[in-house]
Amino acid sequence: MRDLIRAWLVASTLSGVPSTVHALVTGRDVLAATRAAGALLGRPSVPRGVAAHVGVSAFWTGVLAAVDARRPLGVTGGAVAGLAIAALDLGVVRVPAVRALPAVPQWLDHVAFGALVGWSLAVSRARWSTVDRRRQR
Repeated sequence: MRDLIRAWLVASTLSGVPSTVHALVTGRDVLAATRAAGALLGRPSVPRGVAAHVGVSAFWTGVLAAVDARRPLGVTGGAVAGLAIAALDLGVVRVPAVRALPAVPQWLDHVAFGALVGWSLAVSRARWSTVDRRRQR
């Protein structure tokens, strides 16, 4: 459970870097994506956006961890999973406030999320593998 929480914290905290950098470089509102995510909980706002991001990230981290338990994702598999999540989140679930955002940074955020979850779970697996080898000696 600790590894799952760590993966969720790492990915949910750092996956917004692409859209944040894009907003800074283009002079856009840095909190626009957070605010837009709030529309999932009724209307766009920063508090609702944070709550939505926490919940959605936790859900997808759990899904990716379940997949990873059967077949390790790693960074590449996680990134591909992030693309699939983006297709669903951005292509199928059509939230107008989110669709109004620049698309490429949002897709990159999803790819980063998947890659970070995959990386974090791989690091945890490697750490536990080392612990198991030490116990076997």
